[in-house]
Amino acid sequence: MPKVSIIVPVYNVEKYVEKCLKSLLEQTLEDIEIIVVNDGSTDNSKEIIQKIVKQFPDKMVYKEKENGGLSDARNYGINYAKGEYIAFFDSDDYVEKDMYQKMYELAKKEESDMVECDFFWEYPDHEKKDIGKMYQGKKEMLEKVRVMACNKLIKREILEKTNIRFPKGLRYEDVEFTYKLVPYLEKVSLLQEPCFHYVQRENSISNLQNERTREIFQVLDNVLAYYQQEGFYAEYETELEYIYARYAFCSSFLRMVKIQDKKLRKELLRKTWEKVKEKFPNWKKNNILKSQKSLKNIYMRTLNKVTFKLYSQIFRIF
Repeated sequence: MPKVSIIVPVYNVEKYVEKCLKSLLEQTLEDIEIIVVNDGSTDNSKEIIQKIVKQFPDKMVYKEKENGGLSDARNYGINYAKGEYIAFFDSDDYVEKDMYQKMYELAKKEESDMVECDFFWEYPDHEKKDIGKMYQGKKEMLEKVRVMACNKLIKREILEKTNIRFPKGLRYEDVEFTYKLVPYLEKVSLLQEPCFHYVQRENSISNLQNERTREIFQVLDNVLAYYQQEGFYAEYETELEYIYARYAFCSSFLRMVKIQDKKLRKELLRKTWEKVKEKFPNWKKNNILKSQKSLKNIYMRTLNKVTFKLYSQIFRIF
């Protein structure tokens, strides 16, 4: 059994995929398998990958499928993973050489269900370090977890038992996947080193704001439905209410004000206010929102219909 299976979806990233795969092949952790899922690429990605696979047949597994999107490719790769732990990696990013060795050793030392590491946001002209913190239990993790898949190492056994997968056909797949996972993680460790480079491209999915920006509502609703279905909702209701409102009024709000289509922008901003009021009519009384004095919380406490509209105009300028 490999120590770590690294699942790498690939779709039309011929400019980046070689650097990505080489950074994985240079890992100091020897006993790994790299599962490359070609998600119906139409550029030269396939030829580049197959050339590398021939050079490293003992470490690489190549799979090819019709295009189904990032989530579908990751889920497809999980089916072939044999490692003790699973990692997800996007084909335009890259890692430090000792990332998986350090994460795996920490996982074994602390008997962790999941390990996450710090990382760099890498822009064309600068980079920014993203520093995490240790969570004091599952409730704080649900409230504060960094919802990205690629800086984590997850015990494969947990994914097999829970059958948690990424939502096919939706953006913000890491949000749904991560929040569904939280109740099952008894031990989470943090590697306090930035080992992962999260490359920001102007034309990446995460930086394109359009009609699909509304899919955050479906993802958040899927999370609420899952917690109700699995009997977790009552235990985590305060945290779920808080993160629902925070997503709607902070990160998603900032994406929506960037939408160029004025009619669509106004529609989604209106829906944002209505969705939160529909799901959590008393969200402003949330204990986390009232008790913690972060800038986000201070801003959210000022929100009403008038200020929300005003902020949408102000933030659009920036």
